Amino acid sequence: MEFRHLGRSGLVISEIAYGNWVTHGSQVAEDAATACIRAALDAGITTFDTADVYAAGRAEAVLGRALRGERREGLEIFTKVYFPTGPGRNDRGLSRKHIMESIDASLRRLQTDYVDLYQAHRYDPETPLEETIEAFADVVRAGKAHYIGVSEWTAEQIRAGHALARELHVPLVSNQPQYSALWRVIEDEVVPASAELGIGQIVWSPIAQGVLTGKYLPGAAPPAGSRATDENGGATFVSRFLRDDVLQHVQKLNPLAAEAGLSPAQLAVAWVLQNPNVSAAIIGASRPEQIAENVAASGVRLEAGLLRRMEEILAPVAERNPAKTAENAPKAQK
Repeated sequence: MEFRHLGRSGLVISEIAYGNWVTHGSQVAEDAATACIRAALDAGITTFDTADVYAAGRAEAVLGRALRGERREGLEIFTKVYFPTGPGRNDRGLSRKHIMESIDASLRRLQTDYVDLYQAHRYDPETPLEETIEAFADVVRAGKAHYIGVSEWTAEQIRAGHALARELHVPLVSNQPQYSALWRVIEDEVVPASAELGIGQIVWSPIAQGVLTGKYLPGAAPPAGSRATDENGGATFVSRFLRDDVLQHVQKLNPLAAEAGLSPAQLAVAWVLQNPNVSAAIIGASRPEQIAENVAASGVRLEAGLLRRMEEILAPVAERNPAKTAENAPKAQK
């Protein structure tokens, strides 16, 4: 396992992080989830990402139980706040009330006194940004988080949040966007702004929800037990990539992966790690052996010629429109 600084901060994290969105607390049983977390630790992963909304809090609880007994100083634990965690009107968003209540609930579930990174899971158009950043600053000053970050914010929102955080002397060091060889919407605006500000990307879905493994075939039903068959939410997120034209182009990557001595999944993870603004790629798993495969992408350097050929193959189907970040963001209620 190789390690990188999170943006320009002093925090060092494993360049492959383990995330438990979708799987833990919903798609797989706790014993299987625990086995995956143990496999991640054995593979050298020290960075773990979760969120209060994943499986209605169960994902945080599973992670907390699985990491019990580990040396806390040797781990980097990240979580997030924004999405609804209860039925009340204030059980959502980035108000001071919700942030303060949510960090305490997350810490209880994670069985830790602090998280290394506390992230705004989305931008909240209904709460003044000043209120949000001031609340995050107080979380840091209370010792409940070391750093703060955001997820799926536009370049403009990142700049505004970073400016306020700097005024308050709290370290806003990261953004967590979707990023893969099929979903490149951050490259034109978010990455340049982040690089300028010293913010690193912690990217999710580097394998495009499993599509870049090549296991989904054009014209064929999804494999049994795959993300595309998960009725708890996984199928919804992967559906955007399950077009025959996308799958046909993805199949053309197999010879390139073989040429590089990698599996298609390893090629996909290695691809995102070639971006110097990426601090870590988040992988998930429903089986421990998936972790061992993906971790082998750490430290891989892809040749320029191979990267050009990947670009040529995927150019017709890769999404690069920077407006997609704003299109997928929450909208203020009228």
